[in-house]
Amino acid sequence: MGEPLRIGVLALQGAFREHARALRALGADIVEVRLPGELDGLDGLVIPGGESTTILRLAELYGLDDSLRAYRGPIFGTCAGMIVLDREHLGLADVEAERNAFGRQVKSFEADVTLEDDALPLRGVFIRAPRIRSLGSDVQVLGRLDGEPVLVRDGRLLLSSFHPELTDDLRVHALFLQMVEEVSHVGA
Repeated sequence: MGEPLRIGVLALQGAFREHARALRALGADIVEVRLPGELDGLDGLVIPGGESTTILRLAELYGLDDSLRAYRGPIFGTCAGMIVLDREHLGLADVEAERNAFGRQVKSFEADVTLEDDALPLRGVFIRAPRIRSLGSDVQVLGRLDGEPVLVRDGRLLLSSFHPELTDDLRVHALFLQMVEEVSHVGA
């Protein structure tokens, strides 16, 4: 058995502990990332939900914004993490996300997400969730809520409007680790 995947979780703000728990349960070695040098040697990176404006301000303050743009490994962005990665912010994902489009905090909800390649729905936790307003032509829809994309893949990026880390269902995190494995084998 090989070395465990080394996954960074951006730990500036938001649900980073919950992502770390889910990824550890799948056998990954976790690094909490707060400074640019902590990106070195990572196989993949998670940008968690939280408050996108706060995450972006702290990333700029700590010099992480340019380091995140330069990072070439797979990235998983959930909720605010998707916003951070979209066209209008770090510009890494070919998606446009609208903040809080599913409603404010008091309108938070749970719902079944229909997955493209799985008959079993995935329970999604939507907290001030962004809506995907537009997708680039190469972006693959992996999950939908009421016909609307809420889980997508853009090459090395996995993006979700919801919080998979707040449930016990590890399928989305397992998918991310599979993406990381694919990239590490391509580069090997």
